[in-house]
Amino acid sequence: MISQKTSNIIRIASVPHDQVYIRHLEPLEGQEYDIARLPDPRPVDGGQSIQSAWWPPAMLNSQWIVENQRQFDLMHIHFGFDALDPNGMEETIGALKETGKPLVYTVHDLVNPHQPDPRAHRALLDVLIPSADELITLTDGAAAQIAAEWKRTAHVLPHPHVIDFPTMGELRQRREKQPRQSGSRTRRVGVHLKEVRANISPAVLQPLARIVSDIPGTVLQVNIHQEILDPQNRESQPALARQLIDGHARGDWELEAHSYFTEAQLFAYLGSLDVCVLPYRFGTHSGWLEAALDAGAAVVVPDCGHYLGQHPSVEPYRWNGEMIDESSLNRAVRHQLKLRQIPGLDVEARRSQRQALSEAHRRIYTGLLAN
Repeated sequence: MISQKTSNIIRIASVPHDQVYIRHLEPLEGQEYDIARLPDPRPVDGGQSIQSAWWPPAMLNSQWIVENQRQFDLMHIHFGFDALDPNGMEETIGALKETGKPLVYTVHDLVNPHQPDPRAHRALLDVLIPSADELITLTDGAAAQIAAEWKRTAHVLPHPHVIDFPTMGELRQRREKQPRQSGSRTRRVGVHLKEVRANISPAVLQPLARIVSDIPGTVLQVNIHQEILDPQNRESQPALARQLIDGHARGDWELEAHSYFTEAQLFAYLGSLDVCVLPYRFGTHSGWLEAALDAGAAVVVPDCGHYLGQHPSVEPYRWNGEMIDESSLNRAVRHQLKLRQIPGLDVEARRSQRQALSEAHRRIYTGLLAN
């Protein structure tokens, strides 16, 4: 824990801290910075996630805020507040007001991608967005939606890089040596179903298989977490497993089932793709999209949420939550396969963006504390 304040360092109770987006808001190595984010306290109930050791976030407990008020200057919420209900969120905000701590909220998700019913998340947003002293979001479209629905203005600050700079440089240099067009190598279009969370739909697979089969020298790769295919696992989905295995047997796609990727495995996977298709039924923004662009893969996204606003190189397909518009998916995939330049920002552009993001956050923090 960062000790009681004895300097001009601004101490942020970041919810969470140990997450790649938040870590990459720090300035580049060697740059001076007067911001310090508190490490994530260990969850007190022992229910932390295997993938997120900070879950559920102890900092959102009103008692933690009161007891640790001398350890931080303001709170910045990103993720994890779905551990609360609206009454709990009001208690958290009440404790911040009682202790005189400003609140910054970055609106990553206007719809929670893990929840099939949007009402619980919306109820929390209806408490959090009006109460925050400053709002940040990632795209102009999300900012416009916030303004329309809550009459609040949000700073628009783009998502920072996901892949570390040395790995990003290696992956993008490797692509520079590859021919962009078909003929000399097999090109790969990838869909990752992950753990088939609430906003992921396999409905994209069959139309995408038809599209890819009609493009010479191109294969469709489908990835999924192996638990979904394991009949002995409580996460198994037998009908989906049969669909995936049968499609692989027919040659519709190459199926890869594996455990949860490490960062290195994820980056290598994205680096192997020419086109990454996101199979989302709903959502707002995507860190996976940013990682794919860092790796130099072209990205195809559904036209829901604000994925399209994350980068100009992204191509959309039409999707109403139930039905895929195959013609728009066909156009998007073919367009991305024809790209002659590597999409996304290169290492130097990402480095400049990261420095600008760290400075922008510092201005927001210092402005709040000055007032």
